Amino acid sequence: MVVTRKALLGVAAAAAMASTVALGVGGTAAAVGTPLGTPAGRNIAPEADVSLHGHVSLWGTGLGIWLRSENRGPADLDGATVRLRVSVPLAGRQQLPQECLRADLTTVLCRTGALHADGSEQRQLALELQLAGRPAEAIVRIDTVWNGGATDRNAKNSEHEVLAPATGDEYVF
Repeated sequence: MVVTRKALLGVAAAAAMASTVALGVGGTAAAVGTPLGTPAGRNIAPEADVSLHGHVSLWGTGLGIWLRSENRGPADLDGATVRLRVSVPLAGRQQLPQECLRADLTTVLCRTGALHADGSEQRQLALELQLAGRPAEAIVRIDTVWNGGATDRNAKNSEHEVLAPATGDEYVF
């Protein structure tokens, strides 16, 4: 395929026009091609603050994960998907809650359900995963992989890494 200078200039001009902003009615900014009077922020993603807390416990071939999900807003969420990754392989068969599924040898995905912006709708989940062996320790990584397209400016409270020695003790995150 041969790309001509004229074609490149056409692409550059189209890109420049797409990013042009016009001053709309009442001094509001609107993209060119957007009807005047249309709110400029209509296509902006909502903002939410999903937080994940709980504890992890490892004993023998069992790994328990207790998880509480909540949203501190400002927007409500229809739901979120939490990813639980374990540093050791899971056993072949797992009994998972109906809101969870196994993604691969070391990963489980769970949906939270609706999360209201005021934090009043906390979702709790308990899993008892079976491991392929009897490790001396396991690292569990917990994070949010989907939240309905909302932005989360405080991802630190929904991303955790926990080292759980095989003592049966609870390690909090």
